[in-house]
Amino acid sequence: MAALVGTTAIAGCTQGINPTDTDRALIGAGVGATIASVSGENVVKGAAIGGAAGALCNDARLCE
Repeated sequence: MAALVGTTAIAGCTQGINPTDTDRALIGAGVGATIASVSGENVVKGAAIGGAAGALCNDARLCE
């Protein structure tokens, strides 16, 4: 859950550069992996959740 919230917040910071879904997914995966690593959770799972959240955040109108 923390990875999802953090990823959405970080992906929203890319508004000034007009990112693509791939850009947001890569940012989200990085943030998700970092949060998972710091919190002692599974890094791959964190990256997957973060990547999905980053790619889909504009579809949910969270990072427009």
